[in-house]
Amino acid sequence: MEVVLNSPIILALVALGILAAGFGAVLGFAAVKFKVEGDPLVEQIDAILPQTQCGQCGYPGCRPYAEAIANGDAINKCPPGGHTTIQELANLLDMPAPELDEEHGEESDVKTVAYIREDECIGCTKCIQACPVDAILGAAKQMHTVIASECTGCDLCVDPCPVDCIDMLPLESGPADWHWDLPKPVNIIATDRDSVPPNDEGAAA
Repeated sequence: MEVVLNSPIILALVALGILAAGFGAVLGFAAVKFKVEGDPLVEQIDAILPQTQCGQCGYPGCRPYAEAIANGDAINKCPPGGHTTIQELANLLDMPAPELDEEHGEESDVKTVAYIREDECIGCTKCIQACPVDAILGAAKQMHTVIASECTGCDLCVDPCPVDCIDMLPLESGPADWHWDLPKPVNIIATDRDSVPPNDEGAAA
């Protein structure tokens, strides 16, 4: 203790440590006490949007567009989502479903992904900078390639490419992409179950 008291440097460090701990505790308390909760409506809208982050709606991503919709903007500016997304948004907001605003693009039934012709790529990295979901791998003056499973098909990487070596190709589908529409289970209430003849019950079993 005497060493600490006789050393101004150590005293200064101890004082700074105490002050830092005090300020940290105050900031932590304030962060919890005055936490601003996110708008649940924005969260619901954002969950419906396709998360392509393509910017075709006029906003830099799906989240800003969700915030704009919550503030009264039109719900029909998302070509990747198409009519299905518009209908879900209309149901959420309890309003009529308008047609897609064609000024922002057209709906496509075929999902596409970017494909880089690697032997033509010059490694300029402009496509990497344009990709909103980091689906392109590569480095300066090195070959680039697209992670197909991460690509949302927004085509924002096509225009910046100075050698035009990026194509938007239909996404190949396979058995893993098949989704069977299973019949919905029928709930039999007690009165219906009692009215079923015994022979039918045995046949059903």
